[in-house]
Amino acid sequence: MTYFMYDITGTPVEEPDADAVRAAVAALGETHRENPDVSLTHESGWSLTAYAGGLLIWENVEDDGLVPGVIEQASTDDVLRLFDRLAAGDTDTVEAEGWRRD
Repeated sequence: MTYFMYDITGTPVEEPDADAVRAAVAALGETHRENPDVSLTHESGWSLTAYAGGLLIWENVEDDGLVPGVIEQASTDDVLRLFDRLAAGDTDTVEAEGWRRD
């Protein structure tokens, strides 16, 4: 299964290793950009987007009928753990996280 990431500058990175993911997530706290984000998308269409300040969004970018899930205050460790699970294709574990859906 394949996946890709957009880093803080919006640059796509194909199948980043754990160090590259960690560096991209760390950059969220080191930038002065307005609304900075980092996302990881799996080939299944499932995507996680992390924002500075802890907002984390879980959605299927290929299915507009599904309501995105939100965690308001995700820790850096949570983001890294969930990005790792998504990169491995383990969408069930990510889905079980307890997302708020409005």
